[in-house]
Amino acid sequence: MPSIEEYIEEIQPIFENRHLTNMGPVYKKLQQGLKKYLGVPELSLFVNGHMALEMAIDALGLRTENGEVITTPFSFVSTAHAISRNGLKPVFCDIKPDDYTMDPEKIESLITEKTVAIMPVHVYGMLCDVEEIQKISDKYNLKVIYDAAHAFGVTYKGVGVGNFGDASMFSFHATKVFHTIEGGAIAFHDKKYGVPLHELKNFGIHGPEDTLAIGGNAKLDEFRAAMGICNLRHIDEYIAVRKQVYEKYLERLSGVQGLYIPIPQKDVTANYAYFPVYINPDLFGKSRDIVFDELATKGIYARKYFYPAINEMSCYKGIYKNQRTPVAHDISSKILTLPMYEGLSIEDVNRICDIVLE
Repeated sequence: MPSIEEYIEEIQPIFENRHLTNMGPVYKKLQQGLKKYLGVPELSLFVNGHMALEMAIDALGLRTENGEVITTPFSFVSTAHAISRNGLKPVFCDIKPDDYTMDPEKIESLITEKTVAIMPVHVYGMLCDVEEIQKISDKYNLKVIYDAAHAFGVTYKGVGVGNFGDASMFSFHATKVFHTIEGGAIAFHDKKYGVPLHELKNFGIHGPEDTLAIGGNAKLDEFRAAMGICNLRHIDEYIAVRKQVYEKYLERLSGVQGLYIPIPQKDVTANYAYFPVYINPDLFGKSRDIVFDELATKGIYARKYFYPAINEMSCYKGIYKNQRTPVAHDISSKILTLPMYEGLSIEDVNRICDIVLE
């Protein structure tokens, strides 16, 4: 978080002009700042990442009877919920064992006449194979919406991650590298999506006297936008500090038998959003759950993130007939993300590593 003095300075004009919400001057200031930082041509801000993703699906015209969207089971459940709440069926594609993103080699076998889109997820800030996924989408004329909730500020070959596919959703939840307390955005490059995205988040209202479309309410208010402006001002230093935390974890835990840490991706500038560790109990000697519990007894709260896989959760298990996803099942049962934030001291990182290794 920024200093309280900095935040107060940013919200002072809101108290003076009484413009609290409805895309006011602070919203517009943040919108322009984010477009520049992320290197994207178009950006629409939302009250949270989930509503942004739901409304992106609608805005791209994907809501069709019995339509299917190919996605990953290794994500936060919001990804599949956004599909389902649009009346579409999530079809779960397995993931790659090295970076946990959707396996492009398994996508085509899942495409049917009902498929309307592909929704991959950039997991932990590690990027999907955007080039192969684009080839597949071009071949079958499918839309691609990326869940980029973890990938704020990440670039591939110098290009901001929000430029890939037809649209990308960013989450600005308080747990993310960049946050607006709660918030989210859709980045896109075809200007025609700007109007439906605006309509969907603002009741479909056009002008003071008419409503031309059926929409909801998912606007980002001025106070959250102000928090975003403060955090955007410091984002590069936040990421630099996260990198130091990441590198200390790497120094302490690399090469340990039974622990697997994903290697940095080629041509990708990372944001150090998470530090995931895959724990092989046969080689490490203890299971992921035992390590999780031991850390918790010491007041250290790691996450089984993501567990279980989405297609194994009660609300999806057995409902949709999909291909098995053995890699996602294995990863979700053995993955642990260790504490990672810019306020975490190196001393605490060492303490966490000591507990894991002991």
